[in-house]
Amino acid sequence: MLVYEGIKSGFIDDVNLNRIVDKIYDKYKEFFGRTSESQLNSWKNSMQYMRGVLDDNEIPDNAGVAIEFNIPTTSKRIDFILSGRDNNRKDSVIIIELKQWETCNAVEGKDGIVSTFTGGGVREVAHPSYQALSYANLIKDFNETVQLDDIGLYPCAFLHNYDLRDNDPICSSQYQEYIKEAPMFGSNDFEKLRRFIKRYIVEGDDRELLYKIENGRIRPSKRLQDSLSKMLQGNKEFNMIDEQKVIYEDAIRIAIDTVSSNDKNVLVVQGGPGTGKSVLAINLLVELTKRNMTCFYVTKNAAPRAVFRDKLKGTFKMAYINNLFQGSGQFTEAEKNEVNVLVVDEAHRLNAKSGMFQNLGENQIKEIINASNFSIFFIDEDQKVTLKDIGSVDEIKKYANELGAGIKIVELESQFRCNGSDGYLAWLDNVLEIRKTANYDLDDFQYDFKVIDSPNDLRRLIEEKNSINNKSRLVAGYCWNWISEGKNNSEVHDIVIPEYNFEMSWNLGNSQTWAIDPMSVNEVGCIHTCQGLEFDYVGVIIGDDIRYEDGEIVTDYKKRASTDQSLKGINKIASEYGQDVANKIADRIIKNTYRTLMTRGMKGCYVYCVDKNLQNYLKSKINML
Repeated sequence: MLVYEGIKSGFIDDVNLNRIVDKIYDKYKEFFGRTSESQLNSWKNSMQYMRGVLDDNEIPDNAGVAIEFNIPTTSKRIDFILSGRDNNRKDSVIIIELKQWETCNAVEGKDGIVSTFTGGGVREVAHPSYQALSYANLIKDFNETVQLDDIGLYPCAFLHNYDLRDNDPICSSQYQEYIKEAPMFGSNDFEKLRRFIKRYIVEGDDRELLYKIENGRIRPSKRLQDSLSKMLQGNKEFNMIDEQKVIYEDAIRIAIDTVSSNDKNVLVVQGGPGTGKSVLAINLLVELTKRNMTCFYVTKNAAPRAVFRDKLKGTFKMAYINNLFQGSGQFTEAEKNEVNVLVVDEAHRLNAKSGMFQNLGENQIKEIINASNFSIFFIDEDQKVTLKDIGSVDEIKKYANELGAGIKIVELESQFRCNGSDGYLAWLDNVLEIRKTANYDLDDFQYDFKVIDSPNDLRRLIEEKNSINNKSRLVAGYCWNWISEGKNNSEVHDIVIPEYNFEMSWNLGNSQTWAIDPMSVNEVGCIHTCQGLEFDYVGVIIGDDIRYEDGEIVTDYKKRASTDQSLKGINKIASEYGQDVANKIADRIIKNTYRTLMTRGMKGCYVYCVDKNLQNYLKSKINML
């Protein structure tokens, strides 16, 4: 997606006639919504400098120019792109990261990280050369056309307000490997930047390469469960960008300092669906283990652990695998600082008590912090889906303070699921009335969302997608009893929608590896078997525990199946604290459940609603009526 697209001569005219910012903003609003005054000023300032750089007769007038290019499958955008051909007529694309910075400090002991004044304060951020290089690598990873057509990508950074000198901290030796790959230019380097551009672009392409990049075939997104083995063998499977890189380096530094001093610290990483929490967690597990620390990956949900173990079979010994991936109830009797680091994924799903009968230990959060020098909690409170889920930032703070641990809270924002669309997630929050956002329709978001009229059509669609690579699944809200339990009879169906002659069974017989088993497309998953995992496409059957009545979304926990354990105890809450309190608690869990189910698809989500009013409401939100 390109916010601004043209050729050099047209770009210079737009800047000269003072219309460039309006053109950028008009398109930006269509795709992403409104932006801040500081962003508008940034465009105005930076485009004047880029106009000055490009005002050179040897840079062809018909070279392609793109501004704010949205990198496929992510929510990240490249500031400025130039396209053309070099002396050998090789296709060339120059990626320019623009910075308003004036000063910067090196950050010792953190790879590719600097500190500078940005966003209203001094912050640690990715080095501009690292950032430009990581964006180029993302395009190489995902754009098949770039690879097949051998399009050269040449990243660089232009700090047009920065008086760059050789002894400047931003140029120090620790950054040279990135600067070599993505050169950096300052306020006195106009001629140097021009020479860099002219090395790769001597002939214009009339935007042909911009079209290829924007419309090129996108490679299938990598799924964590498929890349895990290579990651544990030390391969770099995912490019960490921006705040991912900052948090990763911060966590490594804290881990080293904490373990070496036998201290106690806690890091809380907040982030919504698809922000890369699990990828970051596994990367930290790999790196800290490589540094000879005792480090375990911890989740309450058994399904991701079972999928990971299955994917690693035959590559690593089972004893190693089982030791590496731990349940959250394993630390009830652990000694203080028994483990160096515990990396806790899906921390919102942690419980107070442990064990099959919930009768062991005191509190899983407290026990994890106690058992480790350094505990890292990855959390999204909007994915709490049962009454037993007690994981929250406040609870983590409480026990960190009680156990004398230092605590730091950070946030992941980059979006890698739902085709990188922050807009889809904001739209979903608004539609489900979880919170009000500015996104009222999906017209401009590059995510395949459809409302399907029949559960049979939904099933056919998912079967069709799944036939490609076994990476699409059907899921549903838990509104149908699990009557097939223990019957081992394929003719016994749980989910029955009589008016459509639709009958399918829950997957609960093989819940742990349902996400990857080849025949799982014939069964319907629930929240407990898919949370923490991802698919290419997900089909969601929305039960009548959520409806649209009198102009608003309503939830009804009494429509949940009696075999569903996620709301066990809600009637007791109603009798002790009142029906309104119970309704409010259940409302949050039901909405969180559907939000989580509807964000499992990396490429698309298709839904069928039992409630016809809800079906029509969702259609109205995507202009299907």
